[in-house]
Amino acid sequence: MVKEKQGKTKTKKHPEMNNEEPDATEEHVAAKANVEVSVREKMDGDASIDLKMILKEIKDFRQDNAQQFREIKDQIKVTNDNLGLLEERVLDSEERIQAMEDAIGELAKLQSKLELQIIDQEGRSRRNNLRIYGVVEGEEKNAPTMTDFVERLLKENLPLTSSLDLHIERAHRALAAAPPEGAPPRSIIVRFLSYKTKDEVLKKAWQSKGFLWKGKQVNVDHDYAPDVLKQRQTYAEAKRVLKQRGIRFQTPFPAKLRVFYPDGTKLYNTAEDATKEMSEKGLPVSVFTPPENLMSRIKKLTWSTAEGRRRTPQLQRARENLAQAGSSSIKDRLQQFRREQS
Repeated sequence: MVKEKQGKTKTKKHPEMNNEEPDATEEHVAAKANVEVSVREKMDGDASIDLKMILKEIKDFRQDNAQQFREIKDQIKVTNDNLGLLEERVLDSEERIQAMEDAIGELAKLQSKLELQIIDQEGRSRRNNLRIYGVVEGEEKNAPTMTDFVERLLKENLPLTSSLDLHIERAHRALAAAPPEGAPPRSIIVRFLSYKTKDEVLKKAWQSKGFLWKGKQVNVDHDYAPDVLKQRQTYAEAKRVLKQRGIRFQTPFPAKLRVFYPDGTKLYNTAEDATKEMSEKGLPVSVFTPPENLMSRIKKLTWSTAEGRRRTPQLQRARENLAQAGSSSIKDRLQQFRREQS
């Protein structure tokens, strides 16, 4: 039974395979082959088109890059040229400013020298003058003139010889506004015809350490120029401390301080030097700091260089090295970019 079924099955399949299957398979294979050929041709055509487009785009990209790099190089060249011009202009400006600063420094020195000469001339013009401090305002109203009032004041209160003729040329209050009530009175300026007479009066006044007049202490001193008086006032604290410690001192003209220490005498030309050494010796005095003068301000504002003012060769070499380094680095970058793109 099994064999019969198998025979029957074979007899049914063979006619179909022989008559129908061969024709269908050939057509299918042919159609499939045609499709594959057309697809392959289409792919080959598309690939060639895409490759051409890619090559064209790469070529265009390289051309655009080359054009852009040429423009960048031109711009860099123009920039380097401008930088060179700017450096030259800056150098010229620096040299001109330095020359002006030197000129200003010389003018400041000349001004300081002229100021000292003017102060000296003013001091010499006041050599016959005295200043009287402490006379109450208005006391001279009862006298015929200020010269008569001063002559009587000095002769009555100083141990002057009766035969001494003062020969007072002029006398007046200091040229300032009248002080308010309760404020210290203005000093009286007295000019003598003879310097010897003035010196004699001043010597007697210093020996007597001034005098009392109507219950007020009156002192006599030189008529210093305003600048000299201002410099002498810088020793005020040092003189106060020396008086408290009982140390003798003198104030030579124009503005110096001579101190007679137990271990020796010392002369100071500035209050800064005096207070500094006094502080080192243990005296309770603060170190005087002088105000900043014109020369100090000029030195702070002026330029200073380690190699002097003339720096043209150094700047020229630096500019050439910078330009060379910049151009070489640009070339290296361009070559590296082209190698990466190729």
